Parts: sequence; C-alpha cells; structure tokens
Amino acid sequence: MRVFVIAGEASGDKLGAALMAGLKALRPDVTFDGVGGPLMQAQGLVSRFPMDELSVMGLAEILPKYRALKARIRQMAEAVLATKPDVLITIDSPDFCLRVARLVKGASTIRTVHYVAPTVWAWRPKRAQKMAHHIDHVLALFPFEPPLMQAAGMACDFVGHPVVAEPVASQAEAAALGDGTVVLVLPGSRKGEVTRLADRFGQAVARIAAEVPDARFVIPTMANVHDLVQARVGHWTVPVTVLPPDTPLKAAWFKRADVALAASGTVSLELAAAGTPMVIAYDMAWLSRKIIARMLLIDTVTLVNIVSDSRVVPEFIGEKCRPGPIADAVLAVLADPEAQRAAMALTMQRLGQGGEAPGLRAARAVLARLAEPPVKDQ
Repeated sequence: MRVFVIAGEASGDKLGAALMAGLKALRPDVTFDGVGGPLMQAQGLVSRFPMDELSVMGLAEILPKYRALKARIRQMAEAVLATKPDVLITIDSPDFCLRVARLVKGASTIRTVHYVAPTVWAWRPKRAQKMAHHIDHVLALFPFEPPLMQAAGMACDFVGHPVVAEPVASQAEAAALGDGTVVLVLPGSRKGEVTRLADRFGQAVARIAAEVPDARFVIPTMANVHDLVQARVGHWTVPVTVLPPDTPLKAAWFKRADVALAASGTVSLELAAAGTPMVIAYDMAWLSRKIIARMLLIDTVTLVNIVSDSRVVPEFIGEKCRPGPIADAVLAVLADPEAQRAAMALTMQRLGQGGEAPGLRAARAVLARLAEPPVKDQ
C-alpha cells in the first residue's frame, strides 16, 4: 500500500506521525512519500522538501511567498500523479494542501483524504462545498464536524483529537519542580506569532510579576522558534526560564503551572489536558485581522470554550491583545482557577479521552473507506 502524505506545520506533523504509526500497525506493507516534519520523518517519510516552507499563517503573510508556494503546489501535484499512490492524505494547511488535492483530482481519480475538517463553523462556511469537489474523505478532530462535512457531500469520520493521546505528567512529577507560583508563557509555535506577541507578553509578564512576587515564568519552546524566543525574551525586564525543545520536563511544567498565558491554537487543549487554567491572547497582521474579523461566525476562538460550549477562558484577540488587560485576566484566573476546571474536563471527554488513540482511529477510517468510489473533480 502506497500513501502520499503532506503536512505543512508542526501540528500537522504530529497528526501525520500518529496516522502513519497507525497505518504501519494495521498495514505493515505501507510505504510513504510526501512532505512532513521530524516526527513524520521518524516514522519513515523522506520529505521531498523542508516542511517549514509551508508554515505560513494569515492572508497577508502568504502574499509575499505566493509565487514560491504556487510552485510547490504544482510540484506536489505532479509528484502524486507520477507515483500513483493508493491514497493522497493532506493534513491541515488548507491553503496549500487543498490546492494540491484539486490539481490531483482534476487529472485523476486518486483517492483524497483531508485530515482536519475546515472550520466552517467558525468562518467561510462555503469551504466545505468547494472542497467536496476534490476531497473524498475527511478526518475530523471535533465531534460536531461530521454532519457539516457529510452535508457538503464528503465522507467524514470523527477520529478524536490527538491531545487526548498526549502524555500527562503526574502530580509527583509536577511537584518536583518546586514551590511558588508558576506562570507558563506560550507565545506561539510560528515565527510570525512569536514576533508579534513576544513584546506584549513580556509587558504583561512584568505587570504580573509586580503583583505576584514569587512568580516564576517558564516558556516551553519548539525547535523552529527556540532561538527567536531566546532573542525576544532577552529584552524582557523579568527573568524567564526558556525550556529547550527536547526537554523531557515539558509535560511536568504544563502540569505544574498555576496558570498559562498562551497564543490561540491547539495549545489551549494541551493545557486543558493538563488541567492548567489559561488566558488566551493573539494578534495577526493588520490586513488579516480586518478581513477575518468580518468573516467570523463565532464569538470565541478558544477551543476549550468552543468544545465545552462555555466562555470561561478569557481571550484577547486582535485589537484587544494589549498587555494591561491580559495581565489583569491572568491575575484574575490565578485568584479563581476553579472556574475553568469543569469546562476543561468536559472538553477532554468530548474529544475522545479514554478511547482508542486518534492516530489509530484515523488509520482505521482511512483503510475502511479505501474501497469507496472516489469523487471526480467538477
């Protein structure tokens, strides 16, 4: 069995690696081709080019790299058509991946699977109907998504969110990190996010430190942003511990933290899995902010709020992403952390905690539907 798989960012690399492991367990004869990061490469993928080239977020951010990305789209579509895999699996990064799938489906009947349903419940609801012309099967992370994809004409399976399979540290491991108030600071997994948020987070941290003298500030990092984070926090007025990307203590710090200040994204689910209350803050380029603000269909972007049908996690998005209000919210959560705990537990339950690992569920779903007739691009 031959699988062509494409991921474009760190979160997709995690999904892809777990899916590949699941496919290898169920189909030992499977081989892989495509693009992915270090985790997918550890599962046997030889990436055709560095995945970092695709790690771009935001409409304005994509424009300067459009020509190069368009060339990579053509390159990937041609590679799929030339190798004729049993299935093309694209993972998240829709601006890139779905364009590859469209070219592939326009010239073949190769089966196409997209892992991570588009957030049509949040903005641009017509995306589902458009992708249905060239995607046969969707693997959904959230339980409320399959009906939306099926209504658009695609097969869709809820396979669980990968956060439920992530290891969570024990209380003993967390306690071993010492006393005092621990504030986890998470300014993003992309260079653009760190660049926009680091200074504002630093100012918020200074305000928090003035109110909580025993506070310790800890920043876990990913390899692609570690050096940038080190450089940016060097200008902060408060001492910060920057953890190396390969630290075995990351899970323990997530568990040990009394509160987290985090960029919007899946990290809110990692914090919920660890039971760590949070405040979410995020900003993007001015043009992206203005366009997306007009298109949003929801009043919160924090996944814990969305999955739990609550609004207990404070968030500061776009123009509201200012150090003063952020710091005040962090202090308020420190004073009353229990307000978020029920929502975090419900979120984990709804995402599949306690069931089969999402990567294996995703692999079963892919294999179960391989024999179904593919759609033809229209």
